[in-house]
Amino acid sequence: MNDISATPVNVDALTAALQAALSARKHLLDQRHEMPLRLFNGFYEGFPNLVVDLYGRTLVLYNYAHKPSDADDALEAASEFFQYALPWLSAILVKARHGALEEEKKGRLLWGSGIDRRVRENGVAYAVDLRLNQDASFYLDTRHLREWAKDNLEGKTVLNTFAYTGSIGVAARAGGASRVVQLDLSRTFLNVAKESCTINGFPIDRLDYLAGDFFPRVSHLKRDGARFDCVFVDPPLYSKTRGGKVDLIEENHRILNKVRPLINDGGWLVTINNALFVSGGEYWQMLDSLCADGYLSVEATIPVPQDFIGFSETPAGVLPADPAPFNHATKIAILRVRRKDAMAKADTE
Repeated sequence: MNDISATPVNVDALTAALQAALSARKHLLDQRHEMPLRLFNGFYEGFPNLVVDLYGRTLVLYNYAHKPSDADDALEAASEFFQYALPWLSAILVKARHGALEEEKKGRLLWGSGIDRRVRENGVAYAVDLRLNQDASFYLDTRHLREWAKDNLEGKTVLNTFAYTGSIGVAARAGGASRVVQLDLSRTFLNVAKESCTINGFPIDRLDYLAGDFFPRVSHLKRDGARFDCVFVDPPLYSKTRGGKVDLIEENHRILNKVRPLINDGGWLVTINNALFVSGGEYWQMLDSLCADGYLSVEATIPVPQDFIGFSETPAGVLPADPAPFNHATKIAILRVRRKDAMAKADTE
C-alpha cells in the first residue's frame, strides 16, 4: 500500500481511489443523508493514513500520518473531491490521530459549518458528538450488531458494559428490550446515550445508567443478585484501574468469565475483541476454551459491514494478523449461556 506519510501523495491516484470507493458505496447512501457510513478506508484501499467517515451531512477525515502535516495534500484532495461528489455536505472535520494538541485529535473544522448532532441507522436515531473523543462517538464497525440487538432482544433485559455512548443499548431498547442497563466509566459518554434515548422517545431511568469502574460495578450487581438475558462486553484494548485490568490480547477470557454469573439460563453473552494483533484463529481458540465446560456455545458471529472494510472494486491491504474466520479485526461473537444450577435442576426433574 502507498504510505502518504513517507512519500508525497499522488493526488490523481488518491482521487481515483476515492471515486472507486464512493462508487462501491453509492447504494448505501440514503436519500435523507442521515445514515452513518465509512466512505473510504485507506488501510485497505491504498492510502493507509486516510480514513473518511460520514455522519449525516458531516464528513470526518481521519489523518493517521505520524507527522500530521505530511497528509495536508491528501486532506485537501479528499475535501475537494467530496465537496464536489456530495454537494449536500454541511461540514468537514479533520481528526489527527498523532496531533500535538488535544483539539487536533478531537477535530478541527476544515470546511463549512453546522456539524451534525444526530444520525439515523436502521430506523433508530442516535445522538453523536463528533468532537467528543479521538473517534466520533459512534462505532461504524458494529452496525450489524446493533441490527441484531434490535431484532432479537424484544422483552429481554440487557446489560451493556463498556457502553461508551450506548448505541448498542439504544438499539436494544428500540427493539423492545424491557430493560437496558448502560455501564461505562465516563458519565459524559453515558449522557450521550441518554440523549439518544430522549430523541427516540424512550423513558430514562437514572438507575439504569451506571457510571463507574467495570470491576466493582459488576461485583455489586452480582451481590445484588442481578440477572440479564443478554450482556454485551466491548472493552478497550487495554486499561488498568484500581478495580482491575483489561487486556484483550492476553486476558480477554477473564472479562468474559467476570460477567457470566449475571446471565440468565439460555441468555446471550456478546463479546467484541478489536485487538488488531490478535488473529481470528487465536480468538476462536479462546472462545473454544471457554465453551469446553459445556455452559457456553458459540451461536453466531457478526460480520463488520463491508463499507467499513472496502469492496472488491478497491484494492485490499494486509492486516498485522489474519482475522479469519471473522472478516475484520473487530471480532464479534454471540455465545449462548447455560447455567449450572438450571441444568442441574433440569436433570433432577
